Amino acid sequence: MTRAPSGARRRRLQRQLSAPLPSSPELVLVTDLDGTLLEGSIAGRQLLYSWLRSRREQVLHVFCTGRDLGSVARLLTQEPGLGLGAPHLVIGDVGCSVACGASLQLVPLAVDPIERRWRGLQQRLEPLLRGQPGLSAQPISIDRHLAYDYDPERFDHRLIPRLEAEGVDCLHSGGRYFDVLPAGVNKGSTLLELLGWLELDAARVVTAGDSLNDLAMFQTGLAGIMVGNAEPALRLHLPGLPATFAAAGHGCDGIVEGLHHFGFTHLFA
Repeated sequence: MTRAPSGARRRRLQRQLSAPLPSSPELVLVTDLDGTLLEGSIAGRQLLYSWLRSRREQVLHVFCTGRDLGSVARLLTQEPGLGLGAPHLVIGDVGCSVACGASLQLVPLAVDPIERRWRGLQQRLEPLLRGQPGLSAQPISIDRHLAYDYDPERFDHRLIPRLEAEGVDCLHSGGRYFDVLPAGVNKGSTLLELLGWLELDAARVVTAGDSLNDLAMFQTGLAGIMVGNAEPALRLHLPGLPATFAAAGHGCDGIVEGLHHFGFTHLFA
């Protein structure tokens, strides 16, 4: 098989975006939103948001979130007071969507394979999930997965192997969210696929998160920042995550702390 010329995959991806990506970023910063990029002191948030705006050609910023794209759009409208700007790219729906940060339009090269894996699953899963105690469907736009509010005290955990037998993975996080995803699809797997399209050096990538749905990002082996307010269930995994730095600071304060730890201090000069 003939290998595609260097840069060819990246150019194919770029043609599906409404805004150009940095040509040679020094850092790819991949951040969860709730509890991570949207957490921290007011001063810390303003500092990081301002820095991201000023370094758009050097820092390729990716939101990696459980939120759907409609929720991301509302967030970017609501948060201008602190200066949060649009990222270059968005991984949404816990890894089931990839979109351009400027337009929030889906990127078919990244999304179509996930769509194929999801095809037909929802029809098989909904009868198993209907009326289950401890689950309440989230009132959001759901694409390529199912999302529920979750009460672990009432939920019947014997349901999980029945669901997984249909070809899905089940993910709970924050003690109150339950997601049903195509098997093998998560924040980490989608991030690695996207980085492959971008043809970037993994040494330039830093991830940041706070909850169990961020574990898959940390398990990629990429440099990771577990912010100081991370949920206890995620912290239990730290011994098995040698590339992940446990920050003391919460949210944005922890992200900045972690970037200094990983040697990107020069970008703050």
